[in-house]
This record gives sequence, C-alpha cells and structure tokens, in this order.
Amino acid sequence: MKFVPTPIPDLFVIEPRVFGDHRGYFFESYSAEHFKNAGISADFVQDNESFSGKGVVRGLHFQAPPKAQGKLVRVQKGRVLDVAVDIRKGSPTYGQHFSIELSGENKKMLWIPPGMAHGFATLEDDTVFLYKCTDTYSPEHEGSVLWNDPSLGIDWGVSAPKLSAKDEVGPLFKDFSSPFTYEK
Repeated sequence: MKFVPTPIPDLFVIEPRVFGDHRGYFFESYSAEHFKNAGISADFVQDNESFSGKGVVRGLHFQAPPKAQGKLVRVQKGRVLDVAVDIRKGSPTYGQHFSIELSGENKKMLWIPPGMAHGFATLEDDTVFLYKCTDTYSPEHEGSVLWNDPSLGIDWGVSAPKLSAKDEVGPLFKDFSSPFTYEK
C-alpha cells in the first residue's frame, strides 16, 4: 500500500498493491498497520455505501466536532471525481481543494481527515462508492458548503448534475464559519 501525499496537508491518495491473474484480482483495501506506519491514526467505526447513476453530485459534506469524521473512500464499480476541500481555519491550504478520479478500475483510494468538506460526482452509471468512517453519522453535527461555489473553483466534470434538495442550498464558502482549526 502506497501513501501519496497531496498538496493539502494530511490528505493522502492511497494506491493498493493489486495482485491479478487469470482468476481476477486481490488487494488489501485497508490495513491498520499500514495506516499507522504512514502516520495516520484512524479508528473506523462505520462503513457506508452509495449507488448512483451518472451525473450525480453528492457534497460538499462534513461533520463537526465532537462527531467529526475521517473517511477512507474508494469506488468498487464505476468512476467518480472525488473532491476534498480544506476547511480547517489556519491551514496553509484553507479553502483549497484536491480532486482525483477514483474508479473500480484504478482502485485508488483517498484518505480524507477530519476538517475537510467532501463530495463526489459520478462519471458513469451504476457507480458504487464505499467509505469507511471514523465516527458514526450524526445529523445534528452535519454541515455543508455549496458544491458549486465559484470561489472554490471546482470543475466537477458534469453538466446539469442531479442533486439532493439539501445540496442545492448549502452556504457559500465566504459565508461559512468552520468548526475546525488546523493543528500541526
């Protein structure tokens, strides 16, 4: 398992070692030992799965302390553009985003630490998206930032996205008060 740093501190692309032959493939999708060796402390307590058609945008979501979530995300089937926005006040990359294509084919994963708003756009029909979370879902702690806020400059790669009612009305980044502080 290879941990590739991104321009945003504490956010990593994870490239698993995939073993394939005439029968198919095998890879480790998580290893506590590898995470610990990479300096990532994560105790996963909940796994989630979503299924979406092409052109769906979900995000940009987060959970505030004390129920903040770190997430290990990957695509089992299909393709997404996965996006993380640094919302940690005082971070050198506050308000910046990182995006990567995750797919069932490339098997890449993204470690998203607490303090990031997260979202994804599905680029294929029948996309299955998996994520491991370091805390359970808590509706009273959930928050969001408007997915298409022009100040964030995110190119989602989809036109006329399908959105939830909640995602259509998130706050603009300039009006958003982050509950996170960058600690290094």
